[in-house]
Amino acid sequence: MVSKRGVSNSSRPESAADKKGKKSKGLVASVPSSSKSHVKKNSGASISEVVLPNNDPAKIEAMTFQELRATLRRIGIPAKGRKLDLISALKCHFNQETNGDNIEGAEDQASYGFSEYISVSKREENFNENNCVGAISSDSKNSRMQRSKRVKQSTKEKTMNVDGTVVRSKQMQSTETDEIAGEMTKGKSSSILKKKVAGVCIEEVGAKVNGTIEPWTILAHKKPQKHWVAYNPRTMRPPPLSGNVNSVKLMSWNVNGLRALLKMEGFSALQLAQRENFDVLCLQETKLQEKDVEAIKDRLIEGYENSYWTCSVAKLGYSGTAIISRIKPLSVTYGLGISDHDSEGRLVTAEFDSFYLLSGYIPNSGDGLRRLTYRISQWDLSLGNYIKELEKSKPVILTGDLNCAHQEIDIYDPAGNKRSAGFTIEERESFETNFLSRGFVDTFRRQHPHAVGYTYWGYRHGGRKTNKGWRLDYFLVSDSLADKVHDSYILPDITGSDHSPIGLILKL
Repeated sequence: MVSKRGVSNSSRPESAADKKGKKSKGLVASVPSSSKSHVKKNSGASISEVVLPNNDPAKIEAMTFQELRATLRRIGIPAKGRKLDLISALKCHFNQETNGDNIEGAEDQASYGFSEYISVSKREENFNENNCVGAISSDSKNSRMQRSKRVKQSTKEKTMNVDGTVVRSKQMQSTETDEIAGEMTKGKSSSILKKKVAGVCIEEVGAKVNGTIEPWTILAHKKPQKHWVAYNPRTMRPPPLSGNVNSVKLMSWNVNGLRALLKMEGFSALQLAQRENFDVLCLQETKLQEKDVEAIKDRLIEGYENSYWTCSVAKLGYSGTAIISRIKPLSVTYGLGISDHDSEGRLVTAEFDSFYLLSGYIPNSGDGLRRLTYRISQWDLSLGNYIKELEKSKPVILTGDLNCAHQEIDIYDPAGNKRSAGFTIEERESFETNFLSRGFVDTFRRQHPHAVGYTYWGYRHGGRKTNKGWRLDYFLVSDSLADKVHDSYILPDITGSDHSPIGLILKL
């Protein structure tokens, strides 16, 4: 079990100018202060030296398409568009050079339709909203900006470090732009910044901590919205409550086989309890048989003597749920009280002073969706009715593997999983109808409406390493408890299962 911390401070990427000559220190390069100077690229030759020795614009129109493109490229202007566009760009540049202006207008003329100018004041906002990389700042309202641009098409995966964050982007026909942003104040040198503007949004963004990328901070999603961000528990959890605030800390974990987990090298339930200091731990998919329970109870760590287990009798070594608590509950019940649903050990309910707590493992619809009808028409409906009946006496907290990624933000590949168990429209509508529409609140989504945070990554394709997962584990609470939730969080750094633990801190 390893904890997660930290976001690094800003560090700016090295510009192309710095890499070539190393002439500047601290990402600084000098900028000519003459009013007739302009940014030069490649050969650095002016247009009059290249194609207009006699300053005759007619020669531009006589040039071939290839000559126009070569000339524009040589003087650093994007050579895109039709021949008329190239001629116009070249004339524009010649006129501006003659008048002592810079070449920005010519670049606009040649690159319109595929390169977009972004205002300095909005660049940092666009970094967050568009999930594209930007290192943009302006320290002076009186600064003048001079830009040079290099545009190329790329379909390769790229990696760069921006403000201490490692960024990898998989781009289809993207446009990469290096900017030399010059701040000219009384002849002072300009800062070199680097910005990447992609034709599609960045697919993956990961925080690099101590030289290692934390995969859960990678924004991995096939249909990301511009305001979505990767859930990073190091930076997105609130400060701890003060000691004089009465609260309870609940955790839930689908362990995918408790006996196997306990045998894993390096796993220690004691370390988990010491690190998280939880009051109650709910488990799902323990895969225990009734004969195993007493031996497991004997291994419980000190202070958590209250444990309640239910096992599958319909299929041995399957399903199974439990509640382990340092607080003795007022009462404990098993199942829904419906024999058709209670043979697989899927539900334990513990009653505490202020709420009911349910550890649940909702049936998976299975391969070929063979249990889909049972799931949505019987189990979900019965569970929804059960928790509403409990709610008549006190608020309810339902936690566990609910086997449903409710929204597109909750799954890496929504389009590719429309008929996959856990993301069918039927299951999502059932989740909404039987739980959320009946007054229960998804605490993580309420706290983090735009965070892409997963709790399950399949073993088959190594999804945990690339953060291509699903959010299947929840804390749902009665609406009357929603405002008492201090933190609803995911612990993606804890391995040992294909699910990660989730937590809830509730003020009492």
